[in-house]
Amino acid sequence: MPGGGRCPDCGSTELVEDSHYSQSQLVCSDCGCVVTEGVLTTTYSDEGNLREVTYSRSTGENEQVSRSQQRGLRRVRDICRILQLPSTFEDTAVAYYQQAYRHSGIRAARLQKKEVLVGCCVLITCRQHNWPLTMGTICTMLYADLDVFSGTYMQIVKLLGLDVPSLCLADLVKTYCSSFKLFQVTPSLPAKFVEDKEKMLSRTLKLVELADETWLVTGRHPLPVITAAAFLAWQSLQPSDRLKCSLARFCKLANVDLPYPASSRLQELLAVLLRMAEQLAWLQVLRLDKRSVVKHIGDLVQHRHMLVRKAFRDGPAELEAQKELQGQGRDQGQGRGEEKVESSSLGLPAGKRPASPALLLPPCMLKPPKQMCHTHPVSTVTGDENISDSEIEQYLRTPQEIRAFQKAQAARQAATSVPNPP
Repeated sequence: MPGGGRCPDCGSTELVEDSHYSQSQLVCSDCGCVVTEGVLTTTYSDEGNLREVTYSRSTGENEQVSRSQQRGLRRVRDICRILQLPSTFEDTAVAYYQQAYRHSGIRAARLQKKEVLVGCCVLITCRQHNWPLTMGTICTMLYADLDVFSGTYMQIVKLLGLDVPSLCLADLVKTYCSSFKLFQVTPSLPAKFVEDKEKMLSRTLKLVELADETWLVTGRHPLPVITAAAFLAWQSLQPSDRLKCSLARFCKLANVDLPYPASSRLQELLAVLLRMAEQLAWLQVLRLDKRSVVKHIGDLVQHRHMLVRKAFRDGPAELEAQKELQGQGRDQGQGRGEEKVESSSLGLPAGKRPASPALLLPPCMLKPPKQMCHTHPVSTVTGDENISDSEIEQYLRTPQEIRAFQKAQAARQAATSVPNPP
């Protein structure tokens, strides 16, 4: 702008002229603040007195953007530029922020929620364009609480009636693992811990797909599962040097935060791998545990589709059919007088058979959370309980019973009134 003018809100010198209803206005291109407003004359008295009237006064409206909304719009643009998102993403995120800000509940919200709203609009835009961006990344940029962010995110999606697709798991794996500091030697990373990026991404993706097939991802935050899968993939590529490395140290070497549930996801994934290893004859003789099975992850993920089908069953109907077939085979064998087939004839060690298929269900159904159930204690009647006189009187029916009861009461009172001997 000639003359060195600045925006009174953000201090920027990027002031441009913008025609609004054929009226020239001076607008800041960085924050959108209207610096000077167009003028026109609308009434005879104004024209007669040669007084100029602004557009907002002429229409009776005053809908200037508040400073809070301007700050939010500027934050939306800043985050989009930091993430290097396309310009179309920035326009969409700004439009969502403006739509959300029209609701009275958002305008009256606290500053913390308005700051979170900025990240929600950016995240929604990225999800709709299948751009791999996680909620944790946005929370880290805004220093926002994850619970507050997720609650605001669901509120905005419902408030605006948006259709937000779920994030592609493969893209998320590539984006998240690419940020690991494990692919070149540094002073803090020994050479034995450096790994080829493509090999690690490929094996991590296969392990995440395995976790997805066995219900370990459903209904859960994906980052802990990806962290556990990346750790196992990294260990399995050079197990001799990395088996002693813990999950916490791995995250420290990779320069990423350790998600709290990642340790639980790691144990669940190792349990699935052990179940699959029991279906391979050449691994049954090794007596694998959760540590040694890492050495054979390459073979397990290579044949994971077949091993998962053999190690797990889909439901009770399949198990009943399997039992019925086994029973028919046993009856036919006994009818023909056939001898029992030994394990060694099947290429298996003596006394060692493949484990029976386990039920393939989500972990929340296999290990449901314990619920406090209030059970009343069961009273057992023995006949030796104390009975009050009032209860006995309820069961007296004949005059003889009444007289006998009164006589017994008198004798008991006489016995209790006798003084003790000195």
